[in-house]
Amino acid sequence: MATQTERTVVYCAAVVQGIALVTFPAASTILTDPAEYDLSSSQYGVLFLPQVVTAIAAALLGAGLSGRFGTKRVYLVGLAASLVSMALLLVSAALTANESLAYGLLLLATASLGAGFGFTVPALNTLTAAFNPTAVNRSILVLNALLGLGTVLAPVFVAIFDGLGFWWGLPLTAAALLVVLIVASVGLPLQTGARAAAASAKRLEIPRRFWVYSGFAVLYGICETVNGNWAQLDMTSELGASTTAAAFALTAFWAMVTVGRVVFAAVQRIVPARLTYHVLPFVLTGVFVLIARLPEDEPALGILAFGLAGLGCSALLPLTIGFGQEELTAISAAAAGGVIAFYQLGYGIAAFGVGPLLDQGVELPTIYGFAALVALAMGLWSFVVARRRPAPAIRPVPG
Repeated sequence: MATQTERTVVYCAAVVQGIALVTFPAASTILTDPAEYDLSSSQYGVLFLPQVVTAIAAALLGAGLSGRFGTKRVYLVGLAASLVSMALLLVSAALTANESLAYGLLLLATASLGAGFGFTVPALNTLTAAFNPTAVNRSILVLNALLGLGTVLAPVFVAIFDGLGFWWGLPLTAAALLVVLIVASVGLPLQTGARAAAASAKRLEIPRRFWVYSGFAVLYGICETVNGNWAQLDMTSELGASTTAAAFALTAFWAMVTVGRVVFAAVQRIVPARLTYHVLPFVLTGVFVLIARLPEDEPALGILAFGLAGLGCSALLPLTIGFGQEELTAISAAAAGGVIAFYQLGYGIAAFGVGPLLDQGVELPTIYGFAALVALAMGLWSFVVARRRPAPAIRPVPG
């Protein structure tokens, strides 16, 4: 049985990893500011390519490495990689006068962050599932809600520190928290059966159903990233919002991702997870259509729309991981890492692909229109993913 200290550290790690993960998107207006890094849309998009490559590699390698070295070591390596990323970002902030050097450091920083995410997040999901074997979906929703809390804090910190005149306070804060977390984790077991599950996964072939989950994760990654990486630029370039209002829009998105995960975890006894899984993609489809049609002079509506997009995204990734670990029990450790890897593939498509389109004259509202089609496809695909689960039925609230 896991101790309360282990559970607390795992949950804190989710928050801190969330802060680190969104540091670069949260700083998008700074990275593209002519007075700072002066990145073009294409350069900003390319910035996430190393992150995607290393995140996919780390997530796919993580289960095998956990079987050989233990989940704890993989988790600690992930935290260390995220710490290196924040350190590189801090160094680049002092070298913006040399644009090529600063950009090279940013690419190294996102590569390190991808490795950190790819090693840490699947390990956290696997540990959480092992800590709570009778309530896997609910526990993973809670864990990812805490990850979402970190993603909420990142744009808030950027807005605060930028207002104080030193936006780099965000990576400095993230680095300090990562150091504390590494020190707190070193003396804990952090295993709880995950090593055995990962080792068994090495001896088995990947079942065909795994690719069903992977396909959904790719579609989800595209939908989430169109919001998470491009919301602020849409707010400033299309809706005429200030930098602060744009930060609020990103905060609203991640806040509703977090709130949705908490709410759907709490109401699973009333609203079955499978029903939530089918409904949310269609909610997101409608929100993308709304974002594509927002009037240019209404940034407040943009903040509201991106908040609704966060609700549409909220439970989908953790439920995909939970469903996969429940169904693919023989490779449960590998399932979490695999889903994260293909989610990162979708992340890369949206993070890297949108920049060149913008530089070629395609406008962000058009991008969100295409994203609505991706969300619609995801909604249809949800029936393929969840077809083996019990049919959803609304249960009455006990009187």
